[in-house]
Amino acid sequence: MKRSILSALFACLLLGTTQAQQPWFNDNDLTLTGTYYYPEHWPEDQWERDFKKMKELGFEFTHFAEFAWAQLEPEEGKYDFEWLDKAVAMAHAQGLKVVMCTSTATPPVWLSRKYPEILLKQEDGTVLDHGARQHASFASPVYRELSYKMIEELAKHYGNDSRIMGWQLDNEPAVQFDYNPAAEEAFRDFLRQKYDNNIQSLNDAWGTAFWSEVYADFNEITLPKTAQMFMNHHQILDYRRFAASQTNDFLNEQAKLIKQHSNNQWVITNYIPNYEEGHIGGSPELDFQCYTRYMVYGDNEGIGRRGYRVGNPLRIALANDFFRPFQGTYGVMELQPGQVNWGGINPQPLPGAVRLWLWSVFAGGSDFVCTYRFRQPLYGTEQYHYGIVGTDGVTVTPGGYEFEQFINEIKELRKRNVAREVKPADYTNRKAAILFNHENSWSIERQKQNRTWNTFAHIEKYYNALKSFGAPVDFINESKDLSDYPIVIVPAYQLADEALVDRWMEYAKNGGNLVLTCRTAHKDRYGRLPERRFGSMIDKLTGNEMEFYDLLLPEDPGKVTMDGKEYTWNTWGEVLIPGKDSKVWASYLDEFYEGKPAITTRQLGKGTVTYVGVDSNNGLLEKEVLQKLYGELQIPIMDLPYGVTMEYRNGMGIVLNYGDTPYDFPLPKNATILLGETKIPTAGVLVFAPKG
Repeated sequence: MKRSILSALFACLLLGTTQAQQPWFNDNDLTLTGTYYYPEHWPEDQWERDFKKMKELGFEFTHFAEFAWAQLEPEEGKYDFEWLDKAVAMAHAQGLKVVMCTSTATPPVWLSRKYPEILLKQEDGTVLDHGARQHASFASPVYRELSYKMIEELAKHYGNDSRIMGWQLDNEPAVQFDYNPAAEEAFRDFLRQKYDNNIQSLNDAWGTAFWSEVYADFNEITLPKTAQMFMNHHQILDYRRFAASQTNDFLNEQAKLIKQHSNNQWVITNYIPNYEEGHIGGSPELDFQCYTRYMVYGDNEGIGRRGYRVGNPLRIALANDFFRPFQGTYGVMELQPGQVNWGGINPQPLPGAVRLWLWSVFAGGSDFVCTYRFRQPLYGTEQYHYGIVGTDGVTVTPGGYEFEQFINEIKELRKRNVAREVKPADYTNRKAAILFNHENSWSIERQKQNRTWNTFAHIEKYYNALKSFGAPVDFINESKDLSDYPIVIVPAYQLADEALVDRWMEYAKNGGNLVLTCRTAHKDRYGRLPERRFGSMIDKLTGNEMEFYDLLLPEDPGKVTMDGKEYTWNTWGEVLIPGKDSKVWASYLDEFYEGKPAITTRQLGKGTVTYVGVDSNNGLLEKEVLQKLYGELQIPIMDLPYGVTMEYRNGMGIVLNYGDTPYDFPLPKNATILLGETKIPTAGVLVFAPKG
């Protein structure tokens, strides 16, 4: 017993010393907290008062110039930074650092009128106009040229300014499905490069022999009309790749420009976590990844009658686990401070919910969190959007006080001075990865085969189960080393090749535990079916063959049995022919394939391969599969109810309750409570230090 305790302690100490520290943040700070401010929105004689209030509430940085291109460059080629210099100086006088932003989301009216070719064009022919935001085309050479000129001037001015801690590019940049003529020409150039200027290679990849779609020249290719029924699936796949690359390249070029003139300032952007758009993490010049998150906007994704006041229990956790693995750190640039203005219904958050969200961001390992915004605006589209202070500029809102409470709690916990990666061994032993590639969603969602199929909802069934185990989870891409994880889940990974399958084989043979799910490796990377028996690309891995797959009506689902329990399904079910070394874990209970396998597992080298050929209706089957796997691997897990999550960082356990009833948390023996109580109320937080 003594040996196991010492081994666990050594594992904790080792983890606390092996992670390379990034150069921008001090681990002893735990996290920094900031707030957006728009000097151009307010009289200059109020700026100093506002910065003093920020400092009084405990904020450590602020955020400027996000939508200020018209003020920075009032006429083409004429720049005015004097007003911004004053704001930076006033913030600095209060001890506040500044995040500087590029203003590319809101080009000034002179640009839109003088160069109308920069305006984004929608598929139906609508041309966007000045008066909103994000109305310029990332594919427009003119827009890019003028953006880069403005950004370079801004970078020259502030790139070596020690008061500027970092840069945010654009605002919530999304993938544009743009039908601007410049985008169409850029798409052709993208295809020329991808297919080595060989039109026959493109024809082969797109299968243009089907329905007489053959092209003789790249100039004949237009942007696909995605609203047109039966449009070429492979062309749309390449178009989505192109569209994501335009966003990525635009951000990447901005980052390069800033870095030419900056010194020890990080460069990021604030993505909306639309995971399936395909651009997140695709700009290598970004120093790390950041997201924006709003939790309460009228949709009842929470638990219970008033769950819409608290929000989806895993909405922040999943964003943490998706963004952190890219570079090992992340931040949140916009976190909701109270009511918003853009939801279908915009309710007040439950008292305590804002603090709960702050702790949720922190629990995943963030280095900073920032809120949009400090002052509620008096005019414009977002008049009803809460700030840290209200419309009078001085009255602190309920969310503002919860930010203050969180800031004070973090300041108190900084006294402990424990390294980020000090975590108990029983927690790290549960670690798992989910392999994710947005292109699988693109391919499947275009040919769902069942109207009730939802690719990301399928992935979330496995994610939700892992979080109920109290397991740390990373969403990873194919560039990551699988051997870092004892368990890797590969859900609905439709586009694959032999090289990838061989990597999965090697991972399992070397001791990894692989979980593959239905719809995996059915197609090649172009979205084509290989000329071989359907689904056979992974036979050598799973040890099975697929006899066929079936799809059922949602109102008349089928049943699967596993370990004496029954589960329903309808979206996708593969009937398996198990290999000689496969163990059947679950079988179908009805239809003409009653009794045939739906889930199998096998030993492969030092590891295991589990194949889940069916998608359940509610995720309970997927949870049962993972429970059984962890049990066979003798890895102890927790059984947290949906709505309760637990993470560790900096030697602290953090338990969060999004549920509609109090939760009694079983505190580890000899642990010390740092914040809260073991009976955690709705929107409550418990922070504790485990022994050792």
